[in-house]
Amino acid sequence: MNMRSSLVLGLGLVAFAGQVNAQEPSSILKMDPVSFAQVAITDSFWKPKIDKVAVKTLAACIYQTEVATPRIRNFEKVARGKGEAHEGIFYDDSDVFKALEAMAYSLKTHPSAEMEAKCDEWIDKIAAAQQPDGYLNTYYTLRGIQDRYTDMSMHEDYNAGHMIEAGVAYYNATGKRKLLDVCIKWADHFDSLFGPGKKHWVTGHQELELALVKLYRVTNNSKYLNLSNWLLAERGHGYAKGYTWTDWKDTGYAQDLLPVKDQTQITGHAVRAMYMYTGAADVAALTGDQAYMKAMKAVWEDVVYRNMYITGGIGSAGSNEGFSQDYDLPNEQAYCETCASVGMVFWNQRMNLLTGDSKYIDVLERSLYNGALDGLSLTGDRFFYGNPLASRGQHQRREWFGTACCPANIARLVASLGDYIYAKNNEGLWVNLFVSNKTNFVFNKQPVSVTLNTNYPISGSIELSVDPVKKAKFALHLRIPGWLNGELTPGGTYVASEQSSVKPELLINGVTTPYSVENGYAVLNREWKKGDKISYRFPMNTVLVKAKEAIKQDEGRVAIQRGPLVYCVEGADNNNAAWNIILPEKTSFVESTQSILDESVISLKANVPVVTISSNGTSIQTETKTITAIPYYTWANRGKNEMQIWLPTTIKNIKINYVP
Repeated sequence: MNMRSSLVLGLGLVAFAGQVNAQEPSSILKMDPVSFAQVAITDSFWKPKIDKVAVKTLAACIYQTEVATPRIRNFEKVARGKGEAHEGIFYDDSDVFKALEAMAYSLKTHPSAEMEAKCDEWIDKIAAAQQPDGYLNTYYTLRGIQDRYTDMSMHEDYNAGHMIEAGVAYYNATGKRKLLDVCIKWADHFDSLFGPGKKHWVTGHQELELALVKLYRVTNNSKYLNLSNWLLAERGHGYAKGYTWTDWKDTGYAQDLLPVKDQTQITGHAVRAMYMYTGAADVAALTGDQAYMKAMKAVWEDVVYRNMYITGGIGSAGSNEGFSQDYDLPNEQAYCETCASVGMVFWNQRMNLLTGDSKYIDVLERSLYNGALDGLSLTGDRFFYGNPLASRGQHQRREWFGTACCPANIARLVASLGDYIYAKNNEGLWVNLFVSNKTNFVFNKQPVSVTLNTNYPISGSIELSVDPVKKAKFALHLRIPGWLNGELTPGGTYVASEQSSVKPELLINGVTTPYSVENGYAVLNREWKKGDKISYRFPMNTVLVKAKEAIKQDEGRVAIQRGPLVYCVEGADNNNAAWNIILPEKTSFVESTQSILDESVISLKANVPVVTISSNGTSIQTETKTITAIPYYTWANRGKNEMQIWLPTTIKNIKINYVP
C-alpha cells in the first residue's frame, strides 16, 4: 500500500442486515471490562494525575467552557430564543459534553457537591436548548435550523455522540437521568429520520456509532444498537454528501473508501478512524459479526506494523490530521494528536476484550504512557494538541485551543483509568495494567477481594493479595509485557538493538510457582484461599531501540526505552541543546532519581559524544559529555526546549540545530 487513495471504491447499494434482539445478544467477547467505579486506585504514579485532573484540569475545562469561550453561552442563547448569533465553531458543543463526561467520571472517584452542582447547571442549560422534536445543536438552531442535516461533515452527529457519552456517564455516576433523557429524545429523533427504509446518513466525524452502543447498554433498547450497526453499514457506498466529500473530494479522510467490513488499510483522519473502529468493535461484540473482526484485525496490523510511532502516537500528517504513506513517520513534523492516542486506548481495549490477546494491551499501554499522557502537563492545566517526537524549541504547552477536543479528552481518559486495569469472565481475571488499586470481584458466587501494589513503571515488582471469603477457583492471568522480549511492537516495527527474552518470576506465598502462558499472559489456574499472596517480578531494563529499515526518518538512529516509557533528551537537562548528541549503539546508562516540577522520575545518564560548533560557525568539535534522558511524557514542562527521541548513532546522521 502506498499513498492512501481518495477515490471512491466499490460503489453500490447493499441491503442492511444484522438486526439484533436486545434480549439475546450474540456476544463474542472473551471477557468483560471491569468498571473504574469498582477500582479504587492508590497508585503513586497515576493517583496524583487523577487527583490533578479532578482539581486542575477540570477547573481549566470549566473556565474555558463558560467564561473564556462562548460554548455554554450558545446553549443559553438557544434557550432565550431571541435570534442571537452563534459564536465559535460548529463543533464546539462537543467540548461541553466531553468536559461533562470527564466531570462525571471524577465525581465517582472524587465526590464533590460543588462539581455535581456545576454539572446540573450545565445540564439544565443543555436541556433548555433541546428542540421539541428532540434536535439539539446550537450551531444550526441559532444560524438556521432549516439547514440541519444538509451536510454530513458538519458534526451534528459527532456532537450528539459526545452528548450521549456524557449522559450515560452522568447517569452511571449519580443516578440522575435528566441528561440521559435528553440523549434518548435526540436518539429517537435521529432514528425517526435515518435508518433502513429512511434517509441515508454517513457520519462525517465518527463518534455516534460507539455512543449509541453505550446508550443501548444503559437502556437495553435494541433500536440504538441496530442504528449503530446501520451507520457502520452506510459507509463506502457513495451515500455521503458534505464538504469533506464535495469540496475536499476525499472519501478516505472519513474512512468512506470501502464498506467497513471490506477495509484492510488505515486511511484519513486518525481520530475519526479510532472512534469508528471502536464503534465497530462494540457492535461486533454484541452482534457476533465476524466480518467486523476480520476487517479490524487487518486494519490494526496496518496501523501498528506500518503507521504507528514508537510513542504509540498515530497520524503523521498535519494536512489531514492523520495518515499519509506506510512508514512515513517524520519526527519533528509528527502530528500525533492527543485525541488519536486516546482513541488508540479505546480501540485496543476493545480488541483485547474480543480476542483475549495481550498484544492489544501492549499497544494500549504504549499509547497511554507516552502518546496520550504527553498531552497533559505535569501541572494538569496545560496541554498539547499534537505530540511531536522532536522539537527545535518551537513547541510549548497551551492553556487551550480554538479546536479544544484534546484537553477534555485526556481528562476523561485519566479520570476513568480504572476501566483499563482488569478484565474478567466467569472463569478468570485478567490483570492488564500494573496500577496499584483495591477492588472486589465475584467468582462462582464467592466474593473475592484483590489488592495490587506496585511501583510500576519505576520498578517491575507487582504484589497481589487475593482474599476470597471462601475458597474460590478461578484462573488469574497476568500480562507479560511485550517489551520484555525485545520486540517492542507486534510485527517488529520497533525492536531492541540487543534482543533478549525474559520470563517473569512468579511466586505464591513466597514459593516460586510454575505457570502456563496463554495469549501473552502468565496463567495461574487454581483454588485460591484467603490471604494468598502473589509476587510477580520482571526487570525494568533500559534498551536502545531500532526502527524497521522502511522508516527512513529513523535510519541510523536509536531511541531509548525503559519498561513501557519512551525517553527523550531535552535541552533543559543538556546545556539547552538536544540536536548535537550522538548515541552509539553500545551506550550504557546509569539510572538516577530526578524531579521535573513535582514529578519524580527515573532519568538516564550516559557519557556520549556531543558535537559543538564554534561561535563563528566555522568549526565543529566532538567531546564526551554526560547527557540526561527523561521520560517523553514529561518534556516541555519547563518552558520551550529542544527535544529529540530518535538520536543519531554516528556523526554523519546528526542534524545540528545551529543558530549563529
